[in-house]
Amino acid sequence: MFFARDEMSVKASHENFPVALRLLPRDLRTNLMAIYGFARLTDDIGDEAEGDRLGLLDWLEDELELAAEGQAVHPVFRRLSPVIQNLELDLGPFRALIEANRIDQRVTRYETFDDLVGYCMLSAAPVGQLVLAIFDELSAERIAYSDQICIGLQLVEHLQDIGEDARRGRIYMPLEDMRRFGCTEDDLLAPSASTALCELIKMESQRARHLFEPGRPLMATLSLQPRLAIGGFVAGGLAALDSIERADYNVLLVQCHPRKVDVMSHVVRELISARATGRAA
Repeated sequence: MFFARDEMSVKASHENFPVALRLLPRDLRTNLMAIYGFARLTDDIGDEAEGDRLGLLDWLEDELELAAEGQAVHPVFRRLSPVIQNLELDLGPFRALIEANRIDQRVTRYETFDDLVGYCMLSAAPVGQLVLAIFDELSAERIAYSDQICIGLQLVEHLQDIGEDARRGRIYMPLEDMRRFGCTEDDLLAPSASTALCELIKMESQRARHLFEPGRPLMATLSLQPRLAIGGFVAGGLAALDSIERADYNVLLVQCHPRKVDVMSHVVRELISARATGRAA
């Protein structure tokens, strides 16, 4: 099962790899793809694996330890092993991603946005920390900015996948927000979004855009290559929000995926903004 899943993960990673990142040197792309492959495999196990998912996530953590020692068996970890060793990466962010998927096995609702943010700090923020580490750009200030961007990206993904998540029995929209807009859990399972649900998605989309704002000061502190990478991730999130807006927030009826032309447009804007911010500093 794991080797078949690995092939699916590699395919998915190429489909979702931000256009801007293809401009990076091969070694950096290889390192980023190794991180993505781990994150994708972890999510696949947590979301789709048959049988004892918690046991499989324990196996995943054991394989991570082996990767750090250069003794991994699974192909995802064999690709990850030299990245961990050569860059001396902290295993903490990897373990956090595994823990987020453990939480998914026992927590299926979040009462408040703050509760959801706590989950995102395990499920999304570690990816940004690993990206910064790959570029040797880690600092407390940059991590704080990156965490906000990653929470925004995670929120966008939850908005895109509302129906799919609900069919799995999971709801990532804060329950207090759903009550505020008069949404029920049945609304998330409908073939088309109700007016109330569209209003909720509109509000959460605006919240996600606001979370991306810290990306501008972050990118202004980075050298060109990490600036391009982070800009690519932010641009992908903004382009996905553009797609949701074009669908009038009816994400149940329309599959909302970022268009490449929109991603590149946002990349250019983010890079220009970062350059202007850097000059003004």
